[in-house]
Amino acid sequence: MCRRHEIVGVVTEVGSNVSKYKVGDRVGMGYCAMTCQECDSCKGGIDGCTTRRTRCFNDIDVDGTITRGGFSNLMQADQRYVVKIPDSLPSDLAAPLLCAGITVYTPMIRHGMNQPGKRLGVIGLGGVGHMAVKFGKAFGIHVTVFSTSVSKKEEALGVLGADAFVVSKDEEAMKALSNTFDFFINAASAEIPLDPYLRALKPHGVLVLVGAARELKFCPVNLFDMKYITGSSVGGMKLMQKMLDFCGEKGVVPMIETVDIQYVNKAIERMMGNDVHYRFVVNIEKSLKPE
Repeated sequence: MCRRHEIVGVVTEVGSNVSKYKVGDRVGMGYCAMTCQECDSCKGGIDGCTTRRTRCFNDIDVDGTITRGGFSNLMQADQRYVVKIPDSLPSDLAAPLLCAGITVYTPMIRHGMNQPGKRLGVIGLGGVGHMAVKFGKAFGIHVTVFSTSVSKKEEALGVLGADAFVVSKDEEAMKALSNTFDFFINAASAEIPLDPYLRALKPHGVLVLVGAARELKFCPVNLFDMKYITGSSVGGMKLMQKMLDFCGEKGVVPMIETVDIQYVNKAIERMMGNDVHYRFVVNIEKSLKPE
């Protein structure tokens, strides 16, 4: 929310070479506004430019201007980095999918977490973690939420529909889960020990890091049963469009609170105090009426 990089709006003008969109289309843009188009990843159509990613906020665009992000009333974008918003998705509910949603959807698809009957553990129930729960249930897998506090149990089970809840500080409960999970998604930003989760993975299991912790520690022995740790952030445009279409069809949407731009400072204060479930969305159209 602070970086204003989950953006949904309506096309008001297109260039002469634009073929994918027309005036009046409702579209979205995530974190990335442009990539180098020259590295092996870009040329091969692989997600993740290795040379230069232009952010949609506070960065220098190809024409030398500064990208302003979603707090501005107008933006320009390359059609390759824009996605179509399905008619069934309201704009405010679609916006967080362009970052929090794609952040978990990408590794879930890449590592086969969409196979019904598999078992997924979600570590950290916040803006990103709650989307992992929602996608997991939509894919038909068994989802367990792990949190340091029992305070999130009711919401995890009763509101988000998780199948189970575990307090990660309960050592006996964690030990009882040995070799029972196919996957973990760590959406926590805290520096938590990974060993209890690695022990809970089955052989060939995967633990994906999507949180922004500075440092994480684990014992290499806990990987010896061919268990894997990997990381992921956001995703490519083809997968993002696929995710939006899936969400529109299945009704997978984030839990949000929509506010005006005038409320942003208060929203940041609340966010710092963990007082948001689970994303603030700023209504720029309502807040910044053109003169």
